[in-house]
Amino acid sequence: MERLSKVSQATRQTPVKQMEANDEKLQVKHEAKGEALMNQNALTGEALGRRNTWEPSVYYTLGMESFYFAGHYITIHESMDTYGALTWPGAIALCQFLENNQQQVNLRDNAVLEIGAGTGLLCIVASLLGAWVTATDLPDILPNLTFNLLRNTKGRCRYTPQVTALTWGQDLERDFPCSSYHYDYVLAADVVYHHDSLDKLLETMRHFCRPGSQTTLLWANKIRFQSDLKFTESFESSFNTTLLTELPQEEVRIYKATAKQ
Repeated sequence: MERLSKVSQATRQTPVKQMEANDEKLQVKHEAKGEALMNQNALTGEALGRRNTWEPSVYYTLGMESFYFAGHYITIHESMDTYGALTWPGAIALCQFLENNQQQVNLRDNAVLEIGAGTGLLCIVASLLGAWVTATDLPDILPNLTFNLLRNTKGRCRYTPQVTALTWGQDLERDFPCSSYHYDYVLAADVVYHHDSLDKLLETMRHFCRPGSQTTLLWANKIRFQSDLKFTESFESSFNTTLLTELPQEEVRIYKATAKQ
């Protein structure tokens, strides 16, 4: 009877422990959702804060930014509809680095691929510096990206930049087979923030910067969230990396990476 009583008591406690475990899981989920929402709001606030002037449109809000790189004025059309249609600090920092360090990173007559090209500013500057550029991003980003590239490179560059769709981690070998596609440089700027595709992004970086390819990856990013630091750890584990420069005021880091043999 004593043994039976102990078994019965354990059985009665099990649902309570299960409820406590479920409560802990729910709390973790709520905390994760709360962190994601805070990060999303922070990113949106940064985007709004960067706006100087906005021109209201019937369908969407359109902004325009002007830059001066590589001896040319560059006009970039932006949209608040998506993060990919905004120019972020990492892209500007990498443009400045490429212009000021042409002996260290010579893009002239080299094949350059940008992943997550966004508004196209970095591709425009790379083209003006003499590179043969392919700009990639999600399909819905391409119309504005193409417009900005054509507007700012026509008649100015050695090579006409190309634009093509690329979804990180999807159909990489089919659309960009290693046997046919080789790039001297892969550029990425502010592609790391709070989103669900960080593993796919790293997979895409590895595809284009693979052992034996002699491809150099240049990645610039503003460090905003804990997820950025976690990605940086994975990035440094996947490649031979060098921190080229750090801009404390802008919280931007620029890395150079090559594949581990």
